[in-house]
Amino acid sequence: MLAAGRYQELLNLLELAPHISWYERKYGVQALIAMGKKGKAVKYAKASCGLNDNRARIDMACEEILLSSGLYEEAYKQYALTVNQGQTNLATFRNIAKKYPMKDKVQILEDLIESTPGEEGKWFATAKSLGMLPLALKLAHQNPCDPKTLNRAARDYLEKDPKFALGAAMASLHWLAEGWGYEITGMDVHSAYDYAIKAAETLDVADQVKEDIIRIVNADKSPGMFVKDILGRHLDLREI
Repeated sequence: MLAAGRYQELLNLLELAPHISWYERKYGVQALIAMGKKGKAVKYAKASCGLNDNRARIDMACEEILLSSGLYEEAYKQYALTVNQGQTNLATFRNIAKKYPMKDKVQILEDLIESTPGEEGKWFATAKSLGMLPLALKLAHQNPCDPKTLNRAARDYLEKDPKFALGAAMASLHWLAEGWGYEITGMDVHSAYDYAIKAAETLDVADQVKEDIIRIVNADKSPGMFVKDILGRHLDLREI
């Protein structure tokens, strides 16, 4: 019936169905679009979620209708952050940025961060990959961030941006001392310390950084005071 252009007949037939099912009603959405009734198509789609239907598929259809109507801002606000999920945070960002080229990339990332309260640290790698280094450091210090990820960032930026490397290494030490991280070893602690000291020496702030590290180590909350045990032999752990 859809192929034959018998749109209203198709809609009438769908109304006779004993149960709401997106598998069937998606054809009703297509019929309304073909009739030029995109606004009604969105409302129809929203009302088409049956007991066993995937809400995300319906939201994707609604987003596509709004986009095809030029309603980019409405589509973005209602659906962009939820229906364009990728396997990683960076993939999610890229999916949205590609679909909404008119949106400022910084705003997209900030909206994504805001959509995951309490998990801001998980966006560190995304901000770093996009070259938003000040934002990346803010995220790294704001909420727990994987120390291994921070160590890799400190290593990669040690020469090209020692200030960023220092911030990443210090954030790593902070979260290590807070007990964060998966399968943490002494090497992870040593790496954070070494990168922090090397960056500090490049920036000519080694004395101040060592004092900051001592404060972090003296406040160690890691299991068995692991960080203090590893770094104690390198530091004069007097109270600063």
